[in-house]
Amino acid sequence: MPRARRKPSEQSKSNSVLARARTLAFFCTAVVLAGAWLAAPVRAQTADIRRTPVVRAVEKASPAVVNITTDREVTREMPFGPGSDMLAPFFREFFGDLPKRSYNHQSMGSGVIIDGQRGLVLSNAHVISGATSVRARLADGREFQAQLVGSDPDFDLAVLRLEDASNLPQVPLGDSDDILIGETVIAIGNPFGFTHTVTTGVISAVKRSIRTDHGVYTDFIQTDAAINPGNSGGPLLNLHGELIGINTAIHAQAEGIGFAIPVNKAKRVVGELLGRGRVSPVWLGLAGQNIDPGTASYFGLKTLEGMIITNVYAGLPGAAAGLKPGDVLLTVQGVQVQDKEHYLAMLQNFVRGEKLTLEVLRDGNRFRTTASPTAYTTEEALAMARDRWGMVLSGNDNRRGLALENVLPQSPAGNLGLRRGDVLLQVGGMEIQSRDDFAKAFMRHRMNNQVLLIVGRGGRMYHVRMQI
Repeated sequence: MPRARRKPSEQSKSNSVLARARTLAFFCTAVVLAGAWLAAPVRAQTADIRRTPVVRAVEKASPAVVNITTDREVTREMPFGPGSDMLAPFFREFFGDLPKRSYNHQSMGSGVIIDGQRGLVLSNAHVISGATSVRARLADGREFQAQLVGSDPDFDLAVLRLEDASNLPQVPLGDSDDILIGETVIAIGNPFGFTHTVTTGVISAVKRSIRTDHGVYTDFIQTDAAINPGNSGGPLLNLHGELIGINTAIHAQAEGIGFAIPVNKAKRVVGELLGRGRVSPVWLGLAGQNIDPGTASYFGLKTLEGMIITNVYAGLPGAAAGLKPGDVLLTVQGVQVQDKEHYLAMLQNFVRGEKLTLEVLRDGNRFRTTASPTAYTTEEALAMARDRWGMVLSGNDNRRGLALENVLPQSPAGNLGLRRGDVLLQVGGMEIQSRDDFAKAFMRHRMNNQVLLIVGRGGRMYHVRMQI
């Protein structure tokens, strides 16, 4: 049957509907494409906003941060098993020496790779102290055995070398003399075993001093970035991802206060550890005495704090700084010198070549000068010990002390009754196993009026006080 022919009006309506449908489809497609085109830059812009300077710094430095695990062998007297330590004195009184039990103790810390080619890691000395085995784990999961290159407990720094490691990531070293109070800093570490934990804070202060049971530590960076157990040895970074400090201590009495060793000091310590395996004690070539009330009145001082300089050795930093006998040394690096013992303790925190600012009183006028300490050599210590204490020590290092080769008559050692063949075990609480150990101990106590010694003679140990 023939198809019915559409009227012109119906054909026109059909074409109009089809045209509107095509227009709507085109418009919808255009909207979808425009939305997709606009969304791409928005997503990219959002990603850029999220990648803050902190994120970029962490991405740059975190591959060079290592988690350190150490093993230590601990020996204890265990008469009836764990928990009986408090009864040990009672049982020892009746049964003599108790059997000892050894066990392995594992602890954790952090470190940072400072030389990827040689596999050198910088950490804290206390992190690896007494360890029989040290392992370091990188962020990518690789793990290496580590060997100790050198450490110094006075600076709480240690250098490790990763075995069979090369071409590792390393953190760029910054300049700790160029930091701003209030600038953002980042700490990365291994707190409580949570590996590669990132915390942020600000620089709260610089040149802080901390007094501990082991002495006075100076020149720390203070930060409120969270530094918890396990963070020790980890890096403190600026927003460029550069190392500006080594996290090392938490203030015992307050939360939110952490400290870091400035990287510029760490650089000098590392140089000595790599070169000699230890850090040489330093001095300014000064001798001094404490201030008594009469001296304070003479100099017009309101307190007894400070040290009167009694001798300035020619050719040494103190002389180069223009210091003279009779000057009163008031501060070192902005820290008040309390007395000569405090001054000697402060020297432990400095390395040779470090620029120190000294505040001095002369003829009623205060002035400042600068001096860079020089190494106090073992030979200088031995010569001065002979002159000042009357001791001539053996040239052979011994793990059980140093023998006296000679004792000068009418000297502090001679008046004490020391004699040839006695073995010097401790000086002022510091163990003596080498002439280098003695040099450090003598440097610490050389201006004292008395010093406590532990001396071995005939298989017995004697605690004696030597008047100087």
